[in-house]
Amino acid sequence: MNHKELAPELLDRMISRVSTVMVGKESEIRLVLMSMLSGGHVLLEDVPGVGKTMLVRAIAACMGGSFGRIQFTYDLMPSDITGISVYHPHTGHFEFRAGPIMSNVVLADEINRASPRTQSALLEAMEEQKVTVDGKTYPLPRPFLLLATQNPLQFEGTYKLPEAQLDRFLIRLSLGYPSPEQEIDLLSRMQMNHPLDRVRPVMMAEEMEVMQREVKNVFVDDSIKQLLVSVADESRRHPRLRLGISPRGTLAWMVASQAAAYMNGRMYVTPDDVKETAAAVLSHRIVVHARSLMEGISGEELVLELMSRINVPPYRSRKGSRS
Repeated sequence: MNHKELAPELLDRMISRVSTVMVGKESEIRLVLMSMLSGGHVLLEDVPGVGKTMLVRAIAACMGGSFGRIQFTYDLMPSDITGISVYHPHTGHFEFRAGPIMSNVVLADEINRASPRTQSALLEAMEEQKVTVDGKTYPLPRPFLLLATQNPLQFEGTYKLPEAQLDRFLIRLSLGYPSPEQEIDLLSRMQMNHPLDRVRPVMMAEEMEVMQREVKNVFVDDSIKQLLVSVADESRRHPRLRLGISPRGTLAWMVASQAAAYMNGRMYVTPDDVKETAAAVLSHRIVVHARSLMEGISGEELVLELMSRINVPPYRSRKGSRS
């Protein structure tokens, strides 16, 4: 059995392992893994206490790679993220001391509490997989996944992420509250000890890097590309939207759909893969008119409306047969 055949089973085991810590959040865990397979990053936007930090720590523990945490505060400096060059007078040389960004999985906790200058220190890392310190460029470890959190309720002392920076996140998620039954299960699991203490790696970082390369080879038929472009074009003319889906957003949607197909054990994308990833990939890339927001219409609802307007075309597998 080759690696492509083993990958879905390996990813399912990882979802099951993380689910021992995050009760009832299988779909959200799946979306985070899709982002990782795509080489993208995740913004977790939700109220305090629903397990955003725990989700990131559990995924890092399951992957077996290095983990870095950055607690964003108003006085955080860019060098606190990227690292700094330290001069040694006895040798006359500078030594680079890496910051927490130099990890496979990085938690950027409460990202909107840092100044825009500090937030921008993440952009090069997110987009180009490298950091520049004192004129020297240092590559980040592979694979690299940034998961940022922010609280949508407390705005005092925060700096709103601009649309250009939001667009750098492949997926935006909200975990939400558990059901009463799930919360009772959670209390029982944590009564004696923390479930994170029992989490062991399911895969190595090198295996995830191999999967990322394989995801790029997932076939996307022209009819699927036409579907993506049709939705994006419709969003740019939608009367309730001030800003539609950009070409970068369309590309991100295609890449996420490839990852969804790969997790389902296929090497070709279907319309179901496109639908599964639409809301998480697109809702933060559109800007809803203020009047529509006052009417209680969310970005997620408009994405679903856009999807319903487009006729889904037939699609082909890599061999060309109709599915």
